[in-house]
Amino acid sequence: MSGLYPQSQLIPNLPNDIAIQCLARVPRSHHPILSLVSKSWHSTITSTVLYTTRSRIHTTETFLYLNLRINSTFHWYTLISRNPQKPTKLFQLSSIPAKPIGPAFTVLGSKIYVLGGSIGDIPSNNVWVFDCRFNCWEMGPRMRIGREFAAAGVVGGKIYVMGGCVVDNWARSMNWAEVFDPVTGLWTALPSPIEVRDKWMHDSAVVGGKMYAMADRGGVVYDAGECVWGSVSKRLDLGWRGRAAVVGGVLYCYDYLGKIRGYDMKEDVWKELKGVEQGLPKFLCGVTMVNFDERLCVVWEGKGSGKEVDVMCAEIEVWKDEDGGLSGRILWSDMILVVPNGASVVHCLAVDL
Repeated sequence: MSGLYPQSQLIPNLPNDIAIQCLARVPRSHHPILSLVSKSWHSTITSTVLYTTRSRIHTTETFLYLNLRINSTFHWYTLISRNPQKPTKLFQLSSIPAKPIGPAFTVLGSKIYVLGGSIGDIPSNNVWVFDCRFNCWEMGPRMRIGREFAAAGVVGGKIYVMGGCVVDNWARSMNWAEVFDPVTGLWTALPSPIEVRDKWMHDSAVVGGKMYAMADRGGVVYDAGECVWGSVSKRLDLGWRGRAAVVGGVLYCYDYLGKIRGYDMKEDVWKELKGVEQGLPKFLCGVTMVNFDERLCVVWEGKGSGKEVDVMCAEIEVWKDEDGGLSGRILWSDMILVVPNGASVVHCLAVDL
């Protein structure tokens, strides 16, 4: 990095490599101000080198990204302040030029991947990539076949996508599941047994190197390390509702009573999350969850007024009790956005930057 500015120093009397480490320790919310100091600082703040350094010296921060459907269009937001002592703020981001219905979402590194979705009722193989470091969209390598309402997840630095297609010909049969390697930039077919090839997937999660993909009835699990397919347990299938999140090896979602509970993979049992009953409503629909820096982040649609809907958010510290039960403590809970009535929360994701 220092070679980019041989005639100037970022910080007087400091080598540029050391200066970059100093800048990398500054919270990202201050970056817009830092970029105004000088041209060299602006170039540094907007460079990949800075984010590589932040990762190397462990100064990354976790940011929440939301996808909302408002008046038949999709809008992206990021939460730029989650300090309970300060007002929570959402910053609206640019949207994808296309408007796919039912795409799959996943995060790899500092990028959000939007996979497939139907355009004009035709499943697409498009891949849109949002670089969260620089707030810009770009087209990624297309999948081998078009998909809508597929399942996606990241295992071992690669993106796995399953389902979302009708297996009515050889190409779709061979590519019901595929995997993307960001190093080569290529999608590769992932062989799958016939009995696992459902079309619609309503959610997915990665636990312990295994990807779980849930269909309308039943679900599949793929062990990427062993390259082995299997079926999910009946208890997991019956209890999994809505968008789930995995924290500490436990899969959390809400049950039919509107309470948050977690599924212990080793014990094959669902347990209610204790300690959060007073601070959260009973969830019936419009709820999505994500692992936010090893805490459970819940986003839901509140009541609001007759013409508007409150988008609510809560961050919960969760842990296992000595007796094996699950407990939580709400760190903060607040309304983060007001949207027109009829709007809905599609997805939320967490990205380290």
